[in-house]
Amino acid sequence: MIMVKTILIPNNTHIEFDIPVEYVGKRVEIVCSPVSDMLNNDVKSKMSDFLGILSDKTAEELRYEINKSRDEWERDI
Repeated sequence: MIMVKTILIPNNTHIEFDIPVEYVGKRVEIVCSPVSDMLNNDVKSKMSDFLGILSDKTAEELRYEINKSRDEWERDI
């Protein structure tokens, strides 16, 4: 299957585009929605933006792995 996807910043309310010849006569889906600012490198994220994304269980597992990794740094070689 051929998939066509692009991200653009329109300069007016009209967008025109070509589709693959294989799509002619077939049902196609066209979606127009704003792209999240999280993808914009100009937007700086804060730690508070991520509050609540991880479950308590996942956060605890990550803390455990981080502490385990740090303990490995401290060992004598």
